[in-house]
Amino acid sequence: MNNPSGPGHSRPDPSLSAIMSERRQLINLAYRLLGSLADAEDVVQETYARWYAMSRQQQEAIASPGGWLTTVASRICLDLLGSARARRERYVGEWIPEPLPDRTEWISGRPGDAMADPADRVTLDESVNMAFLVVLESMTPAERVAFILHDVFRYSFTEVAEIVGRTPAACRQLASSARRRIRAAQAPTTPAAQRADTVRAFKQAWGARDIDALIGLLDPDATAIGDGGGLVTAELRPVEGAEQIARFFTDRARTTPDVTILECTVNGQPGLVAQVDGGTVSVLAFDVAGGRIKHIWAILNPDKLRPWTTG
Repeated sequence: MNNPSGPGHSRPDPSLSAIMSERRQLINLAYRLLGSLADAEDVVQETYARWYAMSRQQQEAIASPGGWLTTVASRICLDLLGSARARRERYVGEWIPEPLPDRTEWISGRPGDAMADPADRVTLDESVNMAFLVVLESMTPAERVAFILHDVFRYSFTEVAEIVGRTPAACRQLASSARRRIRAAQAPTTPAAQRADTVRAFKQAWGARDIDALIGLLDPDATAIGDGGGLVTAELRPVEGAEQIARFFTDRARTTPDVTILECTVNGQPGLVAQVDGGTVSVLAFDVAGGRIKHIWAILNPDKLRPWTTG
């Protein structure tokens, strides 16, 4: 990245603080658009590189540097999403969004949120849970960008249109289509305490290798998906059905007796982390509805576990 003060300048750039204060907002946005913290960080780095590649005069001519940064980051994400499907076709096994540990979120929203249309809004917390991110993966790139910018980050459709290069009416339709996908996939809301109790009971039954207890905790049509990315051993296809999942996890408990299972927060929801000799080898996210587990996402790909293994 270029020196923001420029060569020969002893004083710091007075706009540097304001520009860098946008970083957290950009990371939060890019993560939701891409489902990968590593990719989000790359997008933000590229966005700042483009900013500092401009002359001081060009920078000063931009009325809203924060808006410029968001536009550039969103367009980079849109381009990446366009090529992501081809990359996913080459991915070994199932692809699951990168899991986030607790305390990864920093922002509470954009200024002026109180004036935004409250219809169909989702909160930042809701938009980061694993079930939500998985549904986002089923959307077209344009749907995903329009929906996240408008419904989550509360940009107007006029602003969204400028970013994605479509009309406000088209962006409204894209967001509406995305919203229908979200609603179709949404399970009834389960109280946080009940979700935590269910995950804790799963952990205990898993550790005890109690197949009957596991079956009782799982929805009859539950699915379990593992993501090893071809780097570590993982099931290449989803495991379906309560009994099949229960047997799969009890078999794993027998073959890996040295694993320690800990309760944790995964993308804002109760989850589990598996460790061997103090190192994280897997992170499990859960979708709980009606007191039963509907989905389990197990991320084993070490490239996606970096936030769980570094300070």
